[in-house]
Amino acid sequence: MCGIVGYTGADTAKRILIEGLKRLEYRGYDSAGVALERTSAAGSCELDIVRRTGKVAGLESELAHMDPDSTCGIGHTRWATHGRPSQANAHPHVSCDGRIAVVHNGIIENFAELRTELEGRGHRFASETDTEVLAHLIEEAYAEAGDLMAAVRVACTQVVGAYGIAAVCADEPGVIAVARKDSPIVVGTGASGSYVASDVIALIDATRDVVVLEDGQFARLAPEGITYTDADGAPIEPAITHIDWDIDTAEKGGYPDFMLKEICEQPRVVRDTLVGRLGPNGELDIDELGLTFEELNLIDRVYVIACGTSYHAGLIAKNLIEAWARIPCEVEAASEFRYRNPIITPSTLVVAVSQSGETADTLAAIRDARIKGAKVFGITNVVGSPVARESDGVIYTKANKEIAVASTKSFIGQIVSLTLLAMLLGQAKGKLTTGQIRMLFHELGDTAAQIQWILDTQREAVHRAALACKDAQSALFVGRGMGAAISYEGALKLKEVSYLHAEAYAAGEMKHGPIALIDPGFPVIAVTTKSPTYDKVVSNLKECEARGAMIVAIATEGDEDIKQIADHVVYIPPVRDAFSAITASVPLQLLAREVAVMRGCDVDQPRNLAKSVTVE
Repeated sequence: MCGIVGYTGADTAKRILIEGLKRLEYRGYDSAGVALERTSAAGSCELDIVRRTGKVAGLESELAHMDPDSTCGIGHTRWATHGRPSQANAHPHVSCDGRIAVVHNGIIENFAELRTELEGRGHRFASETDTEVLAHLIEEAYAEAGDLMAAVRVACTQVVGAYGIAAVCADEPGVIAVARKDSPIVVGTGASGSYVASDVIALIDATRDVVVLEDGQFARLAPEGITYTDADGAPIEPAITHIDWDIDTAEKGGYPDFMLKEICEQPRVVRDTLVGRLGPNGELDIDELGLTFEELNLIDRVYVIACGTSYHAGLIAKNLIEAWARIPCEVEAASEFRYRNPIITPSTLVVAVSQSGETADTLAAIRDARIKGAKVFGITNVVGSPVARESDGVIYTKANKEIAVASTKSFIGQIVSLTLLAMLLGQAKGKLTTGQIRMLFHELGDTAAQIQWILDTQREAVHRAALACKDAQSALFVGRGMGAAISYEGALKLKEVSYLHAEAYAAGEMKHGPIALIDPGFPVIAVTTKSPTYDKVVSNLKECEARGAMIVAIATEGDEDIKQIADHVVYIPPVRDAFSAITASVPLQLLAREVAVMRGCDVDQPRNLAKSVTVE
């Protein structure tokens, strides 16, 4: 979950590393550091290691006085897994002699035994991290091989776990050795040198043509270019990926924070995700499907596996898949799925949902599912990501880069993509006609304008509701049907960005325990859109009202009756219940952000969280 960047060439490495780390800071921000090559007075190459706790801005200040002439270096921004956030645990980590430095994204599962062995051979450790064993393993291998790239390959054979690695050695100036297994690594060559990063966003100014390393692949970066090898050192020719999105997608564009910017981009996400998906005869057209209609027709069970926000998108998909395709669908936390021996047959479809496409738990689960014979379908925002590559088919959410840690526009893209999948399964099963598909598709497309209406007209209502919630200690989110599914996401958003405790329940469950929490002024946020269960939700809210709850209702435009029991009402346009989660999620996102801002929280980088969870 950490950010890696490296550069070697003719330009100023310090500047490039800092710029790259700032763009990668969404991946982790408890500490940051760099290793820069420097020519000593005697003419030899030395490594300057600078590390600092906190955000990259602090590291930048630390580097301001340093010699700008270095043209090769590696950098890292950290989200702690092994070892508390501290200067000693910050990357890069170095060998005993200080001649080798390593940055790492991932987790070394056998680090404890490796550390014991290395200490027994005289190595001295300066941190609590798993990463430091890599520096010492490379040091030992380099003493034998005398070649950095060969030493990295040897070290990788000794570790168990996930890694994206970049290493430099003072004895090989200008060379960066790179390796990857289960953690993302992207490399590319620009006009002034060669680059490596854990995310393409750090390279976009330098090149649009990049290589996403596969597991077990290695790269040697030098100023003149990059060479690629497999685990045996044999040369390979990797695939080139062209990046067609602009760096503006990673800038705030005048908004006060990325979270608000990305909430406001959601109408475009809906439109972009749907472009080209409906054929002229009313059939769905998904080029990346990878499964024939005949194969889809044989599916008799669906598992949606995901984590966090993506899990909540799966809850929405369950309702749609069972309603439209009449196939049993279960939603599983990816971290649990692989350990409970689920019933999987060749007619099982496993749908893996991951914004980044690199979530470790989700990847592990789909690999197990494939071994057991299931078909695997991916829903992700990142072209060429591990989830995309390891699935039989994929739908890309077309959300472009999402910077804020709390997912908003990617969530909407996931719901739209999963809705398409549910329609596709319904079509393959013969449960939906082409006429019904065409009607549903156009109504789904209409949600883009409906989201825009919410953004244009309901911001003040959200602001007033947030003022009423900001000083609370806890909150409850309730709804029924689709409203219950979206309530779970609303509660998670509030927790993520405002640190205000929140829980979600199906509204009918309130009287089975949660209603005991309610006292005067207690916030209850209810999804009360017009649906078959509307009257039931209203009845549940009256029980809360009778106990003095402060009620915020997400209601359908024109519903005046709800004002009789709700203290605050935020409206969404009338919409088919199947699509209500798309529109109802927007005011809940806005509410979470408003409360967080009022409480003085960093909405883009909440404490203890990182954007991509690449460790289990």
